[in-house]
Amino acid sequence: MKAFAFVNPTSEKEVVGALGPDRDKIMLLGGGQDLLARMKDYVAQPDRVVNVKNALDASITTTPDGGLKIGAAVKIADLAEHAQVARLYPAIAKAAGEVGTPQIRNQGTVGGNINQRPRCWYFRNEEFVCLKKGGNRCFAPAGENQFHAIFGNGPSHIVHASSLAVPSVAYGAKFRLVGPSGERLVESRDYFTMPTMQNVRTENVLAPDEVLTHVILPPPGNVKTGHYEVRYKASHDWPIAFATVVLGMDGATIKSARVVMGAVAPVPWRAQAAEQALVGKRLDEATAAAAAEAALEGARPMSRNGYKVQVAKTAVKRAILQAAGIKTA
Repeated sequence: MKAFAFVNPTSEKEVVGALGPDRDKIMLLGGGQDLLARMKDYVAQPDRVVNVKNALDASITTTPDGGLKIGAAVKIADLAEHAQVARLYPAIAKAAGEVGTPQIRNQGTVGGNINQRPRCWYFRNEEFVCLKKGGNRCFAPAGENQFHAIFGNGPSHIVHASSLAVPSVAYGAKFRLVGPSGERLVESRDYFTMPTMQNVRTENVLAPDEVLTHVILPPPGNVKTGHYEVRYKASHDWPIAFATVVLGMDGATIKSARVVMGAVAPVPWRAQAAEQALVGKRLDEATAAAAAEAALEGARPMSRNGYKVQVAKTAVKRAILQAAGIKTA
């Protein structure tokens, strides 16, 4: 790989001081599962790598209002196995436990997973200069698009790579960012950005000289939750489609709903039609089936990924049934 300078800060302030305005020249290193692979393939060629493992918070603490504050340097394995996370936010714990392999979960970090770059094979191949790398076209529509987006309509047809982003949006998390001007809190639903020709090379609102430091989860309240992923094989593989549902309950009736899908769009995809189909209804199999149908309204698959529509419906339905406590195959 290309030679680079390595910086090892020990505080948030030092991290910010080591960053700069050019995100292609200075990059953050957490667990290294994503960045090092891109560097070895010459997809990323930074001049400086800033190691944040010893600088960012690696703890999970209770907030004054009863929520949780998760440091960006928390290992994914520790998140998956944290008893309080599993009790209060079971969809977060389940999503963390589904990431990669045990080795990857023990190395990868929460911040790294949330900010993971697209897994698109055109983006990951140095020979293709796609929109994400400053080119003038997305190769997916006329090419191999089996795992690409069925929502969003381009101009880039990537799917968002993060497993933890989907339940974070479903639970209404906030992200704490720190930069030269201080800190700011961003709603998780506003953190991820759809590709446009003006910002097609980024996936979120994080500035080049900012760092994500914490995921802040509000108190869950009286909710039922479900998280369901579909992949080709049960061993290490990326999901074809998955969904998190968070349902606020009033007795047996659904009072509020968040339905968020992953691996179907360039961002965690909020299925508002499905949410509307759930609110005011009893939590049962018929309601789950109707909401799953509504979730995929407006999907626009390409030549080779039409199957993802049915897969995503299944993920949504089974996540809802999981929340209802109804066993699925």
